[in-house]
Amino acid sequence: MSEFIKVTEQPSKYRHLENMSVHELLVNINEEDKLVPLAVEKAIPQIGALVEAISDKLLSGGRLFYIGAGTSGRLGVVDASECPPTYGVPHGLVIGLIAGGDDAMFKAVEFAEDSREEGWKDLEKFFVSEKDVVVGIAASGTTPYVIGALRECRSRGIITGSITCNPNAPVSREADFPIEVVVGPEFVTGSTRMKSGTAQKLVLNMISTSVMIQLGRVEDNKMVNMQLSNEKLVDRGVKMLMEKIGETDYDKAKALLLEHGSVKNAVEAVSR
Repeated sequence: MSEFIKVTEQPSKYRHLENMSVHELLVNINEEDKLVPLAVEKAIPQIGALVEAISDKLLSGGRLFYIGAGTSGRLGVVDASECPPTYGVPHGLVIGLIAGGDDAMFKAVEFAEDSREEGWKDLEKFFVSEKDVVVGIAASGTTPYVIGALRECRSRGIITGSITCNPNAPVSREADFPIEVVVGPEFVTGSTRMKSGTAQKLVLNMISTSVMIQLGRVEDNKMVNMQLSNEKLVDRGVKMLMEKIGETDYDKAKALLLEHGSVKNAVEAVSR
């Protein structure tokens, strides 16, 4: 087994940050941020394997769960919560769970991530089964809440994935489809909400977007199933619809869109 080195906790290569000017701080943070997409690029084969596994399960009626703690958990909850309005899927299709529950989205819940049992207990509330996929998110790769949940899932035949920012991390050993995006030490030593958080957000964007495209929730490059939850999205939908059906009257297209609830439904109604 390869040696585990917690790169995310290694000292920043920058010293005496308090002596830097605002401009120096911003330039140096930006220099570190530039490393993130390059690290993500190296993990594309790992990401692709997980996307294919998730797509197969969701096309067969399963669900996708994200589970994490702290920043990692919040990122999973955010990605899950954005799938219904963006792609028009049911709220229960992609589910984000965070150690400490909903309160932990807004403030830290002490020691919530330290239990190896609580992650599985949280998943059990949703009757998780072998039809689903569970993805653990842990920048350090050592979070007990996540590791315990994935270990229990695997023992029950549930497909697991993981996203971490340390090589050969313990969480990867509990995942059928591990993703390791090694971005190096943080600008502020150990502050994984920075580069590590950015890397996890990019990977989650790639996963959910690719999966939703595989599920047929995008046509051409358009979000034809998006929920019409505000005027901006209604306007975007009207313009999409006008382009698709060749309608030149904005008000007529808007009435048609609102009647049918989505661009896709409106196009199908016109085509019948």
